[in-house]
Amino acid sequence: MRRFAPLALALTACAATPPPVPEVPRLERVPSVAAERPAPEAPPERVVLSVVGINDVHGHLERLPHLAGAVANLRRRRAADGGAVLVIDAGDMWQGTLASNLDEGASMVRAYETLRVDAAALGNHEFDYGPVGSAATPQGPDDDPRGALLARIAEADFPILGANFLDAESGEWVAWPGLERAVLLERAGVKIGVIGVSTAETLRTTIRANVADLEMAPLASTIEVLARELREDGAQVVVVAAHAGARCEAFDDPRDLSSCELDEEIVHVARALPEGLVDVIVAGHTHRAIAHFVGDVAVTESWAYGRAFGRVDLVLEGGEVRRRIFPPHDLCTDRDADYLRCEAPAYAGAPVEAEPAMVRTIEPALEAARAQREAPLGVTLEAPFARSRQVESPLGNLLVDLLAELDPQADVALLNGGGVRADLDAGPLTYGALYEAFPFDNRLARVTLTGAELRAIVAANLGSESGTLIFAGVRVRARCEAGVLRVELRDRRGRPIRDRARLELLTTDYLATTSLFTGVVSPDAVRVEDGPPLREGLAERLRARGGALRPTDFLDERAPRVDLPGRRPLRCAP
Repeated sequence: MRRFAPLALALTACAATPPPVPEVPRLERVPSVAAERPAPEAPPERVVLSVVGINDVHGHLERLPHLAGAVANLRRRRAADGGAVLVIDAGDMWQGTLASNLDEGASMVRAYETLRVDAAALGNHEFDYGPVGSAATPQGPDDDPRGALLARIAEADFPILGANFLDAESGEWVAWPGLERAVLLERAGVKIGVIGVSTAETLRTTIRANVADLEMAPLASTIEVLARELREDGAQVVVVAAHAGARCEAFDDPRDLSSCELDEEIVHVARALPEGLVDVIVAGHTHRAIAHFVGDVAVTESWAYGRAFGRVDLVLEGGEVRRRIFPPHDLCTDRDADYLRCEAPAYAGAPVEAEPAMVRTIEPALEAARAQREAPLGVTLEAPFARSRQVESPLGNLLVDLLAELDPQADVALLNGGGVRADLDAGPLTYGALYEAFPFDNRLARVTLTGAELRAIVAANLGSESGTLIFAGVRVRARCEAGVLRVELRDRRGRPIRDRARLELLTTDYLATTSLFTGVVSPDAVRVEDGPPLREGLAERLRARGGALRPTDFLDERAPRVDLPGRRPLRCAP
């Protein structure tokens, strides 16, 4: 295989001399899904291509009928004017709901085929299922840590893209069966190149055991290499599906970035690309939204869980490409409504109806999950339990308390806010609601560590932008003193935890194998238990509790478990 050394592009404006960039394998042949079709007629003088962007659907099959209805309206409009619609997914397609997880994402693949998705990128959570079967990580030497993912790629009749996944040993692109780096499509007589990449955080934000032999190539240089080759192969338009995102609050002016956080990964990537090389980036991963021009690139991302979709129209006329970015379009006027029966706003000049073909496609998966989803857990929530990725929350504290109950002899229980994915509504709690709040099939991990090591882990998290740590059995107080962050830990009885104290900690196998732990404790200090997912243990503890639960029982604003001088990430001025 030939190799191509791309330009070493700095991804941040503040970078000095960028580090060496790993070589990106050269794309020797960009496959075309239209390769066997007759040569198309010359395109008309004016063509409108509508790029529909979806991202981070996370297995929410119930959101897809109205999405399919809106896309059908748009397809009819483009068919009438001789144009075309391109549906692009930016990753994290299937992990996250009981209905999708029961068949490890196969139902989502079938639904995407019904939607006629044109291409999709791999995201970090595509690796969560691990081998085919119930185990989320390899249990023996013959288990393929990506068996479930490779099965989904083999099934899909749409291209699944992952251009920046490298084998750690060889440095080569992974070349898994069926995976592509890029594809060259043809729609309405226009050649469209599509590239798929995933965030530099990918390997740190999934189960480590399933990706331990991988490395990530830089996004910007990978995109540049492939985009140039696609242009050489005749692509008139280049679209990137990137599982890396941004955060904006206002969408009335796509040229105004004042409401956007500019220190975001896809912002740096878009600004690093040569002008005119890439037309559109469909972004994801942050679960936020953007519908703006960043540098010369139209970037769209539309929150998460199938709530909304983005759109960029490209008008090809007279050898030029003009672009219009639309704000994210919510599928339902009431986001708390049943998405199969919600009131959907009109789109593309027509009412939106739940697409019957999509309803038929997803119904078997929803029905298979229904009994488990509706099973009561024997407790009633007197008010909603809210989650938070960045700060202490009632739901986070409830879950970590349930974890601590699995072994009352343990000193500390620890979860991460990023692993709590949905709020819990007031009323009788069902297994399905717990599942969506805690959807990952993590196993219980036990860690033996010292007070000093726990303090180092806590301090590192307080200074980071990753999900907050959630604690049971310990209280945290942090203060800046003479420019240094001082962290004080106290046990259940309010006694200081000494540096030399030996502690037993309960957490998830995911968290115990992240750099937060591996950079502090020795590998033999971590013991991952075989058995069902940790979520099943939490469900059993809820059944044993019974009765009514109130959010105020788990978060006292006057006496929080984590007492900080400000919001994370904490920075102590000298």
